[in-house]
Amino acid sequence: MRNVAYTSWSRPATFRDGTAHGTTVTDDGLGMAAPVGVRDYIDPHGDGSRRSYDYARWVSPEVRSGFGLSELVASWSATTPGGSWVEVEMRGLADDDTTSRWYVLARWAERDTDFHRASAGSQRDELGRVAIDMFRAAEGRSLVTWQLRVTLLRPTGSDLSPTVRAVGAMASELPGIERITQASPSGGAEGIVLDVPAYSQEKHVGHYPQWDGGGEAWCSPTSTSMLLRYWGTGPTPEDYAWVEPGEDKWVDHAARGTFDYAYDGAGNWPFNTAYAARYGLDGFVTRLRSLTEAEQFVKAGIPLVASVSFEESTLDGAGYSTNGHLLVIVGFDEGGDVVVNDPASHRIPSNDAVRVTYDREQFENAWLPYSGGLTYVIHPSSVPLPPAPEQANW
Repeated sequence: MRNVAYTSWSRPATFRDGTAHGTTVTDDGLGMAAPVGVRDYIDPHGDGSRRSYDYARWVSPEVRSGFGLSELVASWSATTPGGSWVEVEMRGLADDDTTSRWYVLARWAERDTDFHRASAGSQRDELGRVAIDMFRAAEGRSLVTWQLRVTLLRPTGSDLSPTVRAVGAMASELPGIERITQASPSGGAEGIVLDVPAYSQEKHVGHYPQWDGGGEAWCSPTSTSMLLRYWGTGPTPEDYAWVEPGEDKWVDHAARGTFDYAYDGAGNWPFNTAYAARYGLDGFVTRLRSLTEAEQFVKAGIPLVASVSFEESTLDGAGYSTNGHLLVIVGFDEGGDVVVNDPASHRIPSNDAVRVTYDREQFENAWLPYSGGLTYVIHPSSVPLPPAPEQANW
């Protein structure tokens, strides 16, 4: 059994469950009522100038997952006008009743013109460490409770403040599984394939190498772009007017919009779901336990982004190997095999090559042992999620 639980705060009523330090709750989400302090900050990826920011904070209630968590990934939806930004932190109670430090998980802004969004680099102590986009407990340790702290920051003197529409986290305790010996049972989505537009990351090879080396590494923003287009939203031609002539310019825009300036990559998981949230969607990172669970989303009309790793010889039809990759689950054939939009399929620079069907057991072996079933869930609030299992991971 994979212990995975997702908890979030979004509606005004749930934000009021937390503790406010200068924040207020409105119909739009969590905002800044009155600053509680001033913080000087030097953007390590900027021009070296020290800037002053007013800030307010919100602290979530403590969450008891019911198991000793070994990993945690936070997600958020926010707007950051006028050079404002948000910082997301977590802490927890360890299995020996020691309270951890506050670990910085992200410093995030929608755009990179005034502030460079970034993970916070290596933070390590006796209880755990931050590994780019997640907290990992130290070997032999676990956390029995966790909570988040969100800091809203705006340039001192400005009246343009961030608004956080939602924030949450996926906590998990994963068994060490080297191989799935039997594919998961059918979840009732046989023959359902969603009409998700297909985009190839390979068409963008060499584009804007300052953002993760160009298209060869853009599996995550390309997959996120497919979901945005599926839901009929995303950047406008005015937004991506800066992109040089070429096709599927919104993919280049997404690579820049998800880029983590500390990690030096566009594959930061919550940065991708936060990017999708810029365009009115709800997005978060979780783990699914099987393709049976994934089928429930497909039946609800919701495609998913999955994190996989495989050798060419272990996933028939892929045409390449990868030590870490994102692709879109769009449906299932009549036999229960998984239909995907794979942005790197056969390394062919054509959207026509993106749609592939993978063997169910082979796909689960590429997904579950590698990432623990890590998944982006992105959807409009008007399209409800399927009913969650008893141990709710969405």
